Amino acid sequence: MPKLNRILLAAALVAGMSSALAADLKIGLVSSLSGPVAALGIPYEKGIRAAIAEHPTIGGRKVELIVLDDASDPTTAGRNARKLVVDDKVDVLIGTSGVPGAMAIAAVANELNTPLISPTPVVIPGPEGAWTVTVSQPFPLMVAAVVDRMKKQGVKTVAFIGFSDALGDLAYDSLVKSAEPAGIKIVANERYARSDSSVAGQVLKIVAQKPDAVFAGNSGTPGALPYLALAERGYKGQIYGTHGLINADFVRVGGASIEGLQVPSGPVLVADQLPDANPIKKVSMGFRAAYQKTNGVVPTDAFSSYTYDAYLLLADAASRVKVEPGTPQYRTALRDAIVNTKELVGTHGVYNFKPDNRYGSDQRAVVIVRMEKGQWKLVP
Repeated sequence: MPKLNRILLAAALVAGMSSALAADLKIGLVSSLSGPVAALGIPYEKGIRAAIAEHPTIGGRKVELIVLDDASDPTTAGRNARKLVVDDKVDVLIGTSGVPGAMAIAAVANELNTPLISPTPVVIPGPEGAWTVTVSQPFPLMVAAVVDRMKKQGVKTVAFIGFSDALGDLAYDSLVKSAEPAGIKIVANERYARSDSSVAGQVLKIVAQKPDAVFAGNSGTPGALPYLALAERGYKGQIYGTHGLINADFVRVGGASIEGLQVPSGPVLVADQLPDANPIKKVSMGFRAAYQKTNGVVPTDAFSSYTYDAYLLLADAASRVKVEPGTPQYRTALRDAIVNTKELVGTHGVYNFKPDNRYGSDQRAVVIVRMEKGQWKLVP
């Protein structure tokens, strides 16, 4: 055999062995599969499983998914994240279903130098957030769209009711930032715990203020409580909420009390109503098909698509990393690739990240939808 052919054959064998021995890419998912935030956490798991079923390998590497339930508890979320990195040696973290839990995971990600792709809005300013990006739309962007809708509908006064935690604070601060410049006065700031069974007292205070509208800063099934109480008190003003309410359990529990509710959403929820020229439509319809194939039903929430987008982001970034998984060098290279993502089309928007900007969404990631007879409808 000529010398050149022997060299080429040896190179081919080495390349084949490298491919065959390529390390698996390990993903650690922390999600709330039980507890008050399970209405979000269960779709998160279903979404990423649909993505992996559709794309079982990334860059020629088999994907291994390890899922841990944090039971809607932030302390457990942080502990699970630490176990996934230290014991299971995952290359990337995804999770979790509530803002307090996501912040706990972000702290672990920063300490252990492991990339975190959060499907939940989480703001970690400064160096402490260097290892975290968020595929969920930032609250200020989504709430600003709601306030714009309020202004168009002639709202002059609005009452706020939300969770007594980081998510409630985030929603309220976003409302303040947008409402005051729009000439809308905030007349109440009421709070309740996710585990509370009644908000009658808070709603009595709100109704006494006679606001034109009520905006709720909450999520999941516990998010229905204010609307149920407002309906019981015969409140007739406009009702608004956050994108944390778009799931089947919330609609079931809210029933007639949420008729007319307007919330912001990613385009995926109304993908079939988008123009064909919109690149998000194709990806969103692909997500719907993958979800139905994996789970046997069509998606009825906006949460499963966040983890689907997280996987798309991971796959895109990992394809640009030349280091083998399972090492600190790989995690650093993966983080660097993630924060330099450009124009990646997902189901919720088109993502662009920068090392100093942990949210990847822009105006293309927002639509307003209205609840009409148990169905979310696009507001033109």
